[in-house]
Amino acid sequence: MLDLLLAQGGGTATRLSQQLPVTRQAVAKHLGVLERVGLVHATPSGRERRYQVDQTQLARAVAQLSSVGGLLGCPPATHQADRRSDPAQPGRLTPFSPIGTSPCTWRR
Repeated sequence: MLDLLLAQGGGTATRLSQQLPVTRQAVAKHLGVLERVGLVHATPSGRERRYQVDQTQLARAVAQLSSVGGLLGCPPATHQADRRSDPAQPGRLTPFSPIGTSPCTWRR
């Protein structure tokens, strides 16, 4: 969702839900959480709210998560969990963490 907002320079819950395999209500709820933690800001746009990523807050969150990865002993380039296609729902991505492997070895 953050990727879409960044790529498009912002968006509404309706517009985002048309591009994601979830309902508008699920998108709106997720955007509400992102707004509460300061990663997005909303402005009224007609009957909806238009959301934009707060890039300063996002950079702070990325830096903080990277430092956590450093505490685990992970090299900086490997902090991303692998994402695989969900065969039950084509086109939908789900988190994948191989059993018995270190988070440091998970790749995108």
